[in-house]
Amino acid sequence: MVLSLIQKRRSIRKYFKKSIEPEKLKALIEAALRSPSSRALYPWEFIVVDQPDMLQKLAVSKNYGSSFLKDAVLAMVICADSKRSDIWIEDAAIAGTYIQLTAQSLGLGSCWIQIRERMHDDHQTAEEFIRNVMEIPERLKVDSIIAIGYPDEAPPAHSEDELQYEKVFYNRYGNRK
Repeated sequence: MVLSLIQKRRSIRKYFKKSIEPEKLKALIEAALRSPSSRALYPWEFIVVDQPDMLQKLAVSKNYGSSFLKDAVLAMVICADSKRSDIWIEDAAIAGTYIQLTAQSLGLGSCWIQIRERMHDDHQTAEEFIRNVMEIPERLKVDSIIAIGYPDEAPPAHSEDELQYEKVFYNRYGNRK
């Protein structure tokens, strides 16, 4: 059941150095390619990264929040063609979510690394840095990176008490059932 995956899924930033089996990688790629896209435009493209030296480079792609990528065994860089679809950001984000839920279903941990609108340093965006390192064509925007691996941590699921039900309204804003 998808809800049980959602209930258990947590951002994982510590990984065992254990390779991901080819059939699991295939499932992750298939999930990304099956993610919905507005008007069936499919503006996204994916770069699968499993070389340790490239993961090390990506781990310094932004000035905060990507260093744990050096310990992952896999990353999926999510790019999209902004000329192909005006909602490329949403389509790329949905693909990232599908990747994360599939990872959870396969016993893998994952963590979203936001790239769009983030900085590498004071002079260069994270997107520009990644574009240079990975030789990504100018027509593509870099939205995010999903770090993936076998989890070496097990944060507890969020309890139902932590859910922010006060942000849910019925039929119009402010109307609580």
